[in-house]
Amino acid sequence: MSSSKSVIDRRRFVAGAAALAGSAGLSLPALAQKAGQPEKEALKFGFIKLTDCAPLVIAYEKGYFEDEGLNVQLEAQANWKVLLDRVIDGQLDGAHMLAGQPLGAAIGFGTKADIVTAFSMDMNGNAITVSNAVWAEMKKNLPMQGGKVEHPIKADALKKVVDAWKKEGKTFKMGMVFPVSTHNYELRYWLAAGGLNPGYYTAGDTSGTKNADVLLSVTPPPQMPATMEAGTIHGYCVGEPWNQQAVVKGIGVPVITDDEIWKGNPEKVFGVTKAWAEKYPNTHIAVVKALIRAGKWLDASMANRIEAVKLLSKSQYVGADAAVIGNSMTGTFEYEKGDKRPAPDFNIFFRNYATYPFYSDAIWYLTQMRRWGQIGEAKPDSWYIDTAKKVYRPDIYLQAAKALIAEKKLLDSEVPKTDGFKGVQSGFIDGVSYDGRKPNDYLAKFKIGLKANDKV
Repeated sequence: MSSSKSVIDRRRFVAGAAALAGSAGLSLPALAQKAGQPEKEALKFGFIKLTDCAPLVIAYEKGYFEDEGLNVQLEAQANWKVLLDRVIDGQLDGAHMLAGQPLGAAIGFGTKADIVTAFSMDMNGNAITVSNAVWAEMKKNLPMQGGKVEHPIKADALKKVVDAWKKEGKTFKMGMVFPVSTHNYELRYWLAAGGLNPGYYTAGDTSGTKNADVLLSVTPPPQMPATMEAGTIHGYCVGEPWNQQAVVKGIGVPVITDDEIWKGNPEKVFGVTKAWAEKYPNTHIAVVKALIRAGKWLDASMANRIEAVKLLSKSQYVGADAAVIGNSMTGTFEYEKGDKRPAPDFNIFFRNYATYPFYSDAIWYLTQMRRWGQIGEAKPDSWYIDTAKKVYRPDIYLQAAKALIAEKKLLDSEVPKTDGFKGVQSGFIDGVSYDGRKPNDYLAKFKIGLKANDKV
């Protein structure tokens, strides 16, 4: 297909996708022209050694990228900043990213860049872990049932520990993986719900520790267990397998999973630069097609999950023992050693429209950026919505989905009929409901955090 025709086809699709947003009753095959051949076939994608890099690994290992005419190389990255920088400067074509990374880049918090995402990689997958010593103190304050601690565990129990430490002049420290990471916002949400202030970001202090009851700092995911064991931090929020690793090593106890903080929260995305997406539109669609298939495969059966665990345990991917990865990838989660509980929704890669890039998911992260001072001034609701639409690209997702439906690799029912918003969401640990169309109303509900015209 000529480049001029691919541009025409793409414009036709965008118009069709806009029609879908206004009329959920239209079927996908009627909306878009078929994408042409990939403009770029040899691609290098980056990832961090976490289990939620699985869609990239499966798309590679199962030949889904090859099916799209793509020659993909996967390369582990040292940390989230290096990963983002390498996507921006073109060393990587795209990457497994924190959901907050493209949004943080869009608003200029940290590195300013135009990053877009047309694919959400998963829901849930993180947990909060504390050291054995902290757990022993927390456990005294927790109700028991049948000889086991009742779950979910709220931060109220940790507050008693932190308050006691304050009286002794001791500082409570916790790790998270990046300032715009899902882990940072989930940890802050949990702490604040229990009456602990996790601190604010200011123009003059980007550590995020202003007025903090608990000091949060950045630690790369694979280093979390060792950093806690050394006593540098007393707990952390991270993705798997690094919470289960603490259990296996006997150095800490996961106290809550992120699906207990916010049920069905979006976790990682696949990100590319806006310039790359515009230069290689057919390639982008091909990549998203392969990733959608990978997500569907991951959620299709327990046998597939077990196979995925073995693949992820390879040194070039996550590099942790299969038993550790399997602790959270196969429908269970282990808290205290031996206390393994059912957790069927801890890792979701496809169910519940997990792969779709919802505007309301993006807006939630933007509200948390405002809540903790990364967005320093009040913004109207329209700003949140417009920013989300610049970064999240369901139009590209829908063209990929349409092609898969035509190829009988995806069902029409497996793609949401939506204007990009999920509607009012509940399932938060503090009982607060969230409506992505009303971000300022949402912020007004919190006792701890910035709202309206607040400044630190």
